[in-house]
Order: sequence, then structure tokens, then C-alpha cells
Amino acid sequence: MAENQLGGQQYLILPEGASRMLGREAQRTNIAVGYAVASVVRTTLGPKGMDKMLVSELGDIMITNDGASILEEMNVEHPIAKIMVDIAKTQDKEVGDGTTTAVIIAGEMLKNAGNLIEQGIHPTTIIRGYEMAASKAKEVLKANASDITLDDTDKLERIASIAMGSKNIGSDNTKKFLAKLVIQAIKQVSMKNGNKVTIDRDFIKVEKKDGGSVEDTEYINGVLIDKEIAHPGMPKAIKNASIALLDVALEIEKTETEAKIEITSPDQMQAFLQQEEKMLKDMVEKIAKSKANVIFIQKGIDDVAQHFLAKAGIMAVRRVKKSDMEKLAKATGARLVTSLDDLSQKDLGFAGNVEERKVSGEQMVFVEKCKDPKSVTLFVRGSTKQVTEETERALNDVMGAVSSCIEEGKYVIGGGATEIDVATKLRDYASDVGGREQLAITAFADAMEIVPKTLAESAGMDSIDTLVQLRSKHKAASGRNFGVDVHRGAISDMEKLGVIEPLKVKEQAISSASESCGSILRIDDMISSKGKGHGGGGMPGGMPGMEHE
Repeated sequence: MAENQLGGQQYLILPEGASRMLGREAQRTNIAVGYAVASVVRTTLGPKGMDKMLVSELGDIMITNDGASILEEMNVEHPIAKIMVDIAKTQDKEVGDGTTTAVIIAGEMLKNAGNLIEQGIHPTTIIRGYEMAASKAKEVLKANASDITLDDTDKLERIASIAMGSKNIGSDNTKKFLAKLVIQAIKQVSMKNGNKVTIDRDFIKVEKKDGGSVEDTEYINGVLIDKEIAHPGMPKAIKNASIALLDVALEIEKTETEAKIEITSPDQMQAFLQQEEKMLKDMVEKIAKSKANVIFIQKGIDDVAQHFLAKAGIMAVRRVKKSDMEKLAKATGARLVTSLDDLSQKDLGFAGNVEERKVSGEQMVFVEKCKDPKSVTLFVRGSTKQVTEETERALNDVMGAVSSCIEEGKYVIGGGATEIDVATKLRDYASDVGGREQLAITAFADAMEIVPKTLAESAGMDSIDTLVQLRSKHKAASGRNFGVDVHRGAISDMEKLGVIEPLKVKEQAISSASESCGSILRIDDMISSKGKGHGGGGMPGGMPGMEHE
């Protein structure tokens, strides 16, 4: 409850139970919360990173080291914690990889800004310094970046392997196998427009089913539909299928207005039923006339219509999701038809094989061997639900990393080498800038070093010694590619080891982290109208996911 005094009279502005936090106290709390959230995911970074087990309110278990997934499942309450979660979500949406990197850089920037505020530097000065540093960091990244194209399969496989390096989904050979599948899928759905390549990741369907092992994951040159064939009398497999996609119901439609049919004799009843049957038979005849032998329908199919379809030797799958219909259209070349009267042979698509198979006790329809499909499927398998889900998250990371790399056409060196190089260049830049902003630029440079520092800690190396050695190497042009070799527990030339990452991942991490820090540092007054009766987790003093008493 906030109070103001005017002429000795007290005025109550906020409701009972509300809280307010002002000035330095608000900044200290916000920085502490932001850093606390970053600390949660920090240990998950890199190939030697640890996993987190998250248990939901319903008792569902998730074991992962994917930054975005951890933060989303943590169910944080504090508003600043939610901003940190948004950093991960933005990174995940934009590039699909580097979520942990973005969050830990943001956390370190906040901590360093807090130290500067304690020394009497104004937040506005720090924000200005951070903006200058972010702009310079992107320049350095672009200068260090190398070109890559869709045809550089070897480099793309390296990027894919690094993107899933931290995921606990099997051996290096398993990761290489998955990397090959993803690149095959990306190449298949990529669209060239002059020199520009665009990749719509939505058209790479990731379907998962527990059972088998991760090595049983397969690439399907078409679409996998998690549905069964509508009628047992229909064919279970059709070669060289002519496919119709229908957005109509093969059912007798109910009238939109209320209507009653009065039947007074058994003959009328019989005639009525025969008329219904004839209407359904006509619908099936229209489909058969178009020469379609496989149909996918967004809506339902009447039992009588199913019988007629089975008699005509037509395979039908009903209640297919709209997103799957779009993928089928892209894969088979079929056009989605909304009226049976308009259905003709030119609307049909092609697939070399459409077949219903039983996978882990459930029927699924495989639409495969399509001609140059622009939608494909990665069918993920795993020994347990947790393994399957983590493999799916790994593939999504890889798809994001590889597609963003191809679209931008640039990559940089990984293993913390790029971050150390950016930090080294920023320190030189800080001395040129002068003024109080140089302190903020140096703080930004220190924050960038959290990546190699964390990689070293995860590998059991001495983080201080590692940083000192890396800084020394990066002073010479020949040492620019040196980073943390977590497998050997030493510093090495990352380019020779093939540790490369997309430029866009690094650029987005710096943008998200610096802009979010700016937003948090600008806050000097937090007013929460949430009383204790509304759940105290949202109170400004509360830590992420904790009740504030």
C-alpha cells in the first residue's frame, strides 16, 4: 500500500495488500532474480553439461538440458523471471538453438551491471554502454564469420552435431546419424529463390513414438499420419497411390434451421433410409470417378460411406489435422478440395506407397516415396518417453541451427572461441570510447566470457586458468580460433576440431540478452497490486517459482 502526504493528510493510492519497491532496492531485486534464473540453466551448457529433472504438478517427469524447455516448465512467477524466460523463448523461435547461451549471457550482464550501479554508475549510462557494445560485438561477429551453402554437407553435419552436442541421446555416432537425417530433410524442403534459400521448418514433421532405440529413427520422404484406416475392409497398402485431400464430411449434413420430418408408415421410413444411402453412395461415386484410391478427410465419414468406400477399394483416413493436410498437400502435390463436385483428376496427388503399419501397438499411416516432396517427416524412436522427447528437442535444435545457418549463409567458430574474441575486441573498443560508458562496455565483454568459463567448469577444468590462457592466445591473430576443448580438458584450435556454429545463433543471443538487460535496468519502481490472497509468487520480492511471504 503506497502512501502520499499532502498538507499533513495521508492519501492511499494502492489497494490493501499491494506492494511497492522503489529505486535501488527494486534494481537490486531485479538483478538478483535475473541472475538466479540464469544460474539455474548455466550448468546445462555444452557437451559436458548436466541435465535437469522437472516434475510437473501432475507428476509428469521431464529430463532435459534444453534451456528453453527448462525455463518454460519451471513455471516461474516473478515478472523479471518471466522476462528471462522470454529471452529463451525468443531465441528458440528465431533460431531454435543457443537458448542457454542467451540466458546465461543476460544473467551475467545483469550481475556486472549491478556491480557498476553499486559503484555509482547510473543505469542509463550502463544501458548506453551495453547498446554500443552489442553493436560492436555484432560487427566483430560478422568480420569473423565464414561462408557456408546448402552444398557444404560436411560443414552442415558438423553444425548439426554441435547443436545436439549437449543432448544426452546416445553416442557420437548416433548424433552423426541424426545429423545426416536432419540435413537430408532440410535439403528436401528448402526452396531456392535466386541466390537466397528459404527453409520452412514447419514442413519438416517430427512424429515420435516410444519403443525401439534412437538409431531406429527414420527419415520418410513424405508424411506420417498418426491415424488408422477408417474401415477394416479397406486396403491396408496401396502402391502408386492417387491421393485426394478433402475438407468435406462424407456424412448427411444436418439442416442449419430446425426441421422435422414426419414419417407415418414403414414404407416412408424405408424410402427415407434409401435416400440417405443413395446420397452417401453418390458422394463415394464422385470420389471413385476422379480415380482417387486414397483419401484423407479433415472431417468425419459415415459408417455407410465407409462401407461403399471399402467396396470401391478406396483407402480412407478421417479427422486428419489441418496442419497434416497442409503437409500432405506439400508432399504429394494434391490440392485441398472443399466440394466433391469440384473434385477431378488434376486435384489428386501422388505417393509411391501408402500403407498402414503397426508401431508400438498403434496403427499409423505412412505416405512415402513421394516425388520431390516439399514436406517430409522425421519419425523419432526411443527406448523411453523421456529419451524420445529429448531426441525430439535435439532435432528441433538442429533444424533451427542448420536452417538459420543456410538462410544467413554464415558460420562462426564455437567452443567459446568467438565469445573470447568478441570480449578481447570489446576491451580494445572500450579504451577508445572513453567516458563512463567504457566501464559498461568492459562489463559486457566480461559477460561474454561466461560461455568459455562455463564450458571449462563443466569439463572439470580450472575456469580462471582457462580464461587466462584463452585471453593470451586471442591477443595474436593466429590464436583467434582457440576455445575450450571439453573432451580433452584443454584449450585447442576449434576450427581444426570442426566445432562451428551458425552466426545467427550468436547474433540473436547478443541481441536478446542486451535488449532484455536494458529493459530490466530501466525499472526503478515496481508496483504489485497482487495481494497475499492472490498467491504471493508474483510479489516483486519473490524469487522465481517461490512463494513470497
